[in-house]
Amino acid sequence: MAILDKHKIIETNATLLLVFSFLVVTVGGIVQIAPLFWLENTIEKVDGMRPYTPLELAGREIYVREGCYVCHSQMIRPMRDEVERYGHYSLAAESMYDHPFQWGSKRTGPDLARVGGRYSNEWHVDHLRNPQSVVPESVMPKYRFLEDRVIDGRYIQDVMSTHAFVGVPYTDEMLENAQADFLAQGDPDSDYDGLIERYGDKVTVSNFDGQPGLSEADALIAYLQMLGTLVDFSTFTPDASR
Repeated sequence: MAILDKHKIIETNATLLLVFSFLVVTVGGIVQIAPLFWLENTIEKVDGMRPYTPLELAGREIYVREGCYVCHSQMIRPMRDEVERYGHYSLAAESMYDHPFQWGSKRTGPDLARVGGRYSNEWHVDHLRNPQSVVPESVMPKYRFLEDRVIDGRYIQDVMSTHAFVGVPYTDEMLENAQADFLAQGDPDSDYDGLIERYGDKVTVSNFDGQPGLSEADALIAYLQMLGTLVDFSTFTPDASR
């Protein structure tokens, strides 16, 4: 009872309660933050990770603009039901070039962290045109208008330069060839050797929406088709020290 009486003193004294609350928050903050000063890097380096190609980056901008993150997370949690359904749990490195990242916790639709390569381009086209045609129970709105919005990448170098300013490792060569790489990825008949050389052989070159020219649908599908495809989890071994 004596302990409860002392606790009552704290509860009835606003100043004392504020002081003790501040001390508790301070100690908790130090415990969480201090260890980070002894880590060389808070993100484990993972083979295969690269910056987005110009077309993928444009697709990501469309993904954010249209609010896709409101209904779809991009974070697979390390729990059995999550891993069984979606694949390997998400790594921090997979979002290291995202500004902002798309992890989230809201799932009206499924998580998209590993959606790349799971469906064909044609499936994505049908899904964007009329989601209910492929997923009858879907409440997703139609995005057919993306096919009618032509894009030429004239500003993509500026977008990439902005990302480079905040730490994304775009090289001068990548920036100089931004528009050319943007156009090349959406045209299988183009000379895209330079694109592959700069971004790696996992870059998918395709007429994503199956229509002449480049549209916002092409860019969005290019982005979706690379999600979760960069890390080879058959050879990935987590760093036990982290």
